[in-house]
Amino acid sequence: MLRRYAPRVGHGIDDRPSRARLDAATAKSVAATLQALATPSRLLILANLQEGPMTVGDLVAAVGMEQPAVSHQLRLLRTMGLVESERRGRHVIYTLFDNHLSELIDQAIFHAEHLGAAPRPREDDDPA
Repeated sequence: MLRRYAPRVGHGIDDRPSRARLDAATAKSVAATLQALATPSRLLILANLQEGPMTVGDLVAAVGMEQPAVSHQLRLLRTMGLVESERRGRHVIYTLFDNHLSELIDQAIFHAEHLGAAPRPREDDDPA
């Protein structure tokens, strides 16, 4: 039996703009963005870039990863169009491409925190 859930108060569902239709090409693009967010190391890098522009060295210190790993992830994120880079002297400064990604990260964090506060029972849990 399928359950239908009514939107819950406080989730911001009523305040968001109407949804755009999703076609196959857009679905592929959205999936690529979500795939970037599905990797903890990339998500940590992106979340730190929400605070403002950072160098590779700044990110290494912030996320606790080795410099080659951070550089590799930044290269992937730049190729995906999620971050931009600008050379300033000897340093390369990284920023988020735009605030849409920042909003998506915030919503994902909010959702994860919300689920953590009210865990849902799994189907294999014993109700007794």
